[in-house]
Amino acid sequence: MTSSLAQPTSSTVSMAKSPFRSRPSLLLSDGFLFVGGAMVALLLVWALWSFLTPLPPALSVAPTRSTITDSRNCKHSTSPINGFELQRDPPDPTFYDDLTLTYSIDKPIKNWDEKRREWLRLHPSFAKGAASRVLMLTGSQPNPCKNPVGDHLLLRFFKNKVDYCRLHGYDIFYNNVLFHPKMGTYWAKIPAVRAAMVAHPEAEWIWWVDSDAAFTDMEFKLPLERYREHDFVVHGWPELIYEKKSWLSLNAGVFLIRNSQWSMEFMDVWASMAPLSPDYDTWGKILKSTFKDKVFPESDDQSALVYLMLKNKVRWGDKIYVEKDYYFEGYWVEILRTLDNISESYVAVDRGVAELRRRHAEKVSEHYAVSREAYLEEAGIRWGNGKRPFITHFVGCQPCSGDRNKIYSQESCWDGMQRALGFADNQVLRNFGFVHSDVRYTSYVSPLPFDYPRSG
Repeated sequence: MTSSLAQPTSSTVSMAKSPFRSRPSLLLSDGFLFVGGAMVALLLVWALWSFLTPLPPALSVAPTRSTITDSRNCKHSTSPINGFELQRDPPDPTFYDDLTLTYSIDKPIKNWDEKRREWLRLHPSFAKGAASRVLMLTGSQPNPCKNPVGDHLLLRFFKNKVDYCRLHGYDIFYNNVLFHPKMGTYWAKIPAVRAAMVAHPEAEWIWWVDSDAAFTDMEFKLPLERYREHDFVVHGWPELIYEKKSWLSLNAGVFLIRNSQWSMEFMDVWASMAPLSPDYDTWGKILKSTFKDKVFPESDDQSALVYLMLKNKVRWGDKIYVEKDYYFEGYWVEILRTLDNISESYVAVDRGVAELRRRHAEKVSEHYAVSREAYLEEAGIRWGNGKRPFITHFVGCQPCSGDRNKIYSQESCWDGMQRALGFADNQVLRNFGFVHSDVRYTSYVSPLPFDYPRSG
């Protein structure tokens, strides 16, 4: 697929002046001279008045920096957008000019840290803030859902992620194709993450979030400083990994992976246990014998991840942060029964603090989120005690295929997803002045009083 970028063009219209004038034009010239003189005088007075009384700030336009650069004999007008020079790519060679390099998971990449560092040096507008830049990655299958409401649910889950990314300034990529023909189902994420790393050298972190996971705290932001010594973050319990040797000791449906050479090598090894490997069946037997609680014989991404941490803790395990202090992703059944009480706790805090009730532009929401943290702490609202769960993961519900785990009823899955998505949507809609009166029925909204939720 190719695309063309049409360059803006300018045209000028010139009027040719005749060297001869007819007699009628001579007769009219004096009149025109008089009128012209009067107009010139009026313009001089207006210009002087404008100089003495400048335009009000709301109407003044700040100058924008525009440069013209030559790149491969093509001229491009570049203007920074949000600080990034999106229309500028220097002609200097980068890893993109290496014809041996590939986006595919089955072709290793060497010296990736150096390649990224050089690319950022040549693109200084992206170098600033690169250490905290995140690209969210999610996706679903390429075909329509079998579940009649599956596509609607996936759309709502995707909207939820888009809302979260917009609030925090993250890019997002939704993938619905297989980047490797043998890497389907739960393995499809690995080729997608690998391709995203190469396509986005400006991003330090790639954040994979399963399609059936919803953000239920739209204010909480990833504590990236907490992971500065690690290259991979996953939700789980270290004692279940290293002592109990359980394949359920973590959940691989949500993870954060650094865009680094370590990650490139880790994904190569991780993928070697996947269907693209000739040893795939053997790996299934190894994983089944390693994890006594594993109920199916196939090699899967989650068991493979735990296995790598167990068998090579120094190389892999020590660089993986197992997050257990907050819901980096949380089990939906456990979370749903707490949502009503959580909503009441937040309303009670906001009711007593005028700053939190103050209406504001959506773009500055992070400022109010930081302020709310202090008041929540003061009120004793913490993780596991009234604080919003960060991500609610509907494992086993299978909203697209409908092939849910039989321990869950269709009604519990459907009602749970409606409630969680409505709960999150209310946090977004509040900045637009509306709210769902009932989070289970999200077609309608009600306007909010401007000082909501003021007491009295």
